[in-house]
Amino acid sequence: MNTQTLSFGALLATLAAGHAQAQAVNTPPSPLAESQLTWQQCQALGNNKDARLACFDRWAQQQTLPAAAVPPAPPVLADTQPPPVDASVPATRVVSVATEEGCKDRQYSTLSRFWELETGTDCGTFAFRGYRPLNVSMSVASERPGVPTSPAAGHTGRAIDYQAQEMRIGLSVRTKLAQGLLTQNDPARKDSLWFGYSQVSNWQIFNGSISRPFRTTDHEPELMYVYPTDVRLPGGWRWRYSGLGLVHQSNGQSLPYSRSWNRAYLMAGAELDNRFTVTGRVWYRLPEDASSDDNPDIADFVGRAELTTAWNINRDNTLALTVRNNLRSSGRGSARLEWLKAIGDPLKSNLRFHTQLFYGYGDSLIDYNRKRTVLNIGLSLVDF
Repeated sequence: MNTQTLSFGALLATLAAGHAQAQAVNTPPSPLAESQLTWQQCQALGNNKDARLACFDRWAQQQTLPAAAVPPAPPVLADTQPPPVDASVPATRVVSVATEEGCKDRQYSTLSRFWELETGTDCGTFAFRGYRPLNVSMSVASERPGVPTSPAAGHTGRAIDYQAQEMRIGLSVRTKLAQGLLTQNDPARKDSLWFGYSQVSNWQIFNGSISRPFRTTDHEPELMYVYPTDVRLPGGWRWRYSGLGLVHQSNGQSLPYSRSWNRAYLMAGAELDNRFTVTGRVWYRLPEDASSDDNPDIADFVGRAELTTAWNINRDNTLALTVRNNLRSSGRGSARLEWLKAIGDPLKSNLRFHTQLFYGYGDSLIDYNRKRTVLNIGLSLVDF
């Protein structure tokens, strides 16, 4: 009887052990052990120091080793469940590796993709990007261009029979020269140094009586440094970047039509989800010798600061307003209202129907001190 009791007890123990083993086999492993980790997942394990350290070690292995060479996850990570997703943070903030469109992945926000502020939006260095829209448009002004003037000696031109309507061609490209200068090996944020070049030409294409000349062409090389800030602001806004830059602008003409100036500026940008962006610059004109200054009063007309607000109404339509001001009691400056409408699927094409209405000073360098109202209607490529 005792032998039967002992045998029955041993049988129960064996069955219990087998059931426990079966449960262990059937229990799915932690997603932290099986998935491609992000540094945000590891950072969220702050309450479990051992799991957090193991997570960062495995994340680093996934970044540097071939997939076949990544060792199995340690037990402390295999037994740790990931923290719940913070629903208050947009999905664009929990990805660190782009998966849909490479470095143009639309999981990320507009400003992050434009300035490549994160690892997942990094397109590398020395490749061409769009800067300002590449634009071809028909331009109609409220009045014909007048005689170019400037208070500098020998800088007042003569009357030319220009028309109020002309074609405008805008070219603009940039390239990233360097990155990680201050952020260095930060696993997510990327600072960057850029060089950009923009050019706007006004072509009197309808003016056959004077052989359809290019009335003026403004050239604008620029050097920019951008630092990712990513600070939460009231109302759900995020301050995404700060930066500084140097810019030269000139029209490349000889006297009496030569116009140019050099500026150093500070800039910043913020966004609300993917609906609204606000970017701004404030600049200081670098002084020039009076004998070589083409336009000593240009900042009083064109301005000393600008603010741009853009509203993505829906996936096909964007409205933007840019305001410049001279920060003086005269209040001179300009306002430019823009509407961009996608042609075709905006996820596949960067072509836009582009309408601009400009009012104020500085529509072009040669007209910097003349107030004008100009309507432009045409096509733009917003990036390429």
